[in-house]
Amino acid sequence: MAEFGPADPARRRRLGWVLALTSTAYFMVALDATVVSTALPRMQEDLHVGLASLQWTLNAYGIAFAAGIITAAALGDRYGRRRIFTIGLALFTVASAACALAPNASELIAARTVQGLGGAIVLPLSLTILTTAFPAERRGTIVGIYGGLAGLAVAAGPLVGGAVTQGINWHWIFWINVPIGVAAVALSQRLLPESHGPRERLDLIGVGLITGGVVAIVWALVRGTQSGWASPEIVTTLSAGAVLLVAFVAWENRVSQPMVPLRLFSSRAFAIGNATTFLMSGAIFAGAYLVAEEFQFARGYSPVSTGLRLLPFFGMPMIISPLAGALSDMIGRRPVMVTGLALLTAGFTWVAVRGSLATSWVELTLALLVSGIGISMALPTVPTAVLNAVAPDEMGKASGINYMAQRLGGVFAIAISTAVFTANGHLGTPASVTSGFKPALAACAGFALLAALSATAITSRTHEPVPEPATPELSIAD
Repeated sequence: MAEFGPADPARRRRLGWVLALTSTAYFMVALDATVVSTALPRMQEDLHVGLASLQWTLNAYGIAFAAGIITAAALGDRYGRRRIFTIGLALFTVASAACALAPNASELIAARTVQGLGGAIVLPLSLTILTTAFPAERRGTIVGIYGGLAGLAVAAGPLVGGAVTQGINWHWIFWINVPIGVAAVALSQRLLPESHGPRERLDLIGVGLITGGVVAIVWALVRGTQSGWASPEIVTTLSAGAVLLVAFVAWENRVSQPMVPLRLFSSRAFAIGNATTFLMSGAIFAGAYLVAEEFQFARGYSPVSTGLRLLPFFGMPMIISPLAGALSDMIGRRPVMVTGLALLTAGFTWVAVRGSLATSWVELTLALLVSGIGISMALPTVPTAVLNAVAPDEMGKASGINYMAQRLGGVFAIAISTAVFTANGHLGTPASVTSGFKPALAACAGFALLAALSATAITSRTHEPVPEPATPELSIAD
């Protein structure tokens, strides 16, 4: 695709809409995650449930999200990425309204499960639609803007969630998604380009194996601390999940039209990039969860105060990610992502070492600022390295695999860090919370360090040769 100039205003508008609408979808999902995190204490009081039940408002979403990603990518390739994307966006919007109307924890968990399925459709397809619309040499910049706008949602989430929860009630944190979702569905159907991957038969056996395997693994990880890692429930579920995933790999290796072409992993950038995504996402999700809980349960900050203090951590992608993406287009992905992951490691280590109740929140915020800058440098570069390693018609599958690595990394790291927290502290007193928090965050720093080390093995080329997208990729279909 040639660079378009002033004589192409229509093309500019179309690409502008692609960026705006895919970023809006990402915005919704990111906003929802951070809004919920700061509202948890108030939801616990209102619904009169324990932390175990409340945790399932997060777990149900995560399990459904992880289980649906690969299938959503395959459906998008076969039936049209825009079509499936808008269906997922509509599902997410309807489920958000159901969350807002939920009168009890059981119905809220059910609605969050459906919301997770909607998110599983929206996120990988939004990235695929975006990256197939732009040439490889501009993807770092574009994915940086995409991630930066999502960073705005992440930064605003704690503040919006805290203000809404304190000023009205927690139900309204879900109503926020509804008008945005309705508008985005209507505009996406009209203005997004339609594109397809290989029109292959849907691999129903593969769908069953990957869904069952992922659900079993994620279920065991989120239940491990509560039930005991050596309990029959966890051992049996983990074993069943492992068997199903091994069976999935064996099936994909022999079927003629696999959901996940194993040959993609022969690319070093693709294979190591997904491993880096797993480790990086684990550090980010688990670290953000732990810091938010430390600020509220140990230091007694309100949701709004917590959001303000987390702003340097959550808000940096909005500023830094577009710049980091543009820089990576010029000098290559590896130096930018390795530096970013090293900064993430340094910031988390700083908090883990110095994060006692006697430490000023200003110092902790400065440490989180360092981590936030590091995250902002890694977020646009790691997925771009992964997607640039495959041909355009395989980007749907590649995006699905990358988001699967992201979700599994987050769940795995939260399970590990929660186990570390439980072994060293508990939620009874501020001192006991901090006693568990510091070693748990040190575990997150370990994930970040491993991510930095794996990123050093990713090719430093700015982009790999990729065939140009066909003209229909930029046409407004229907």
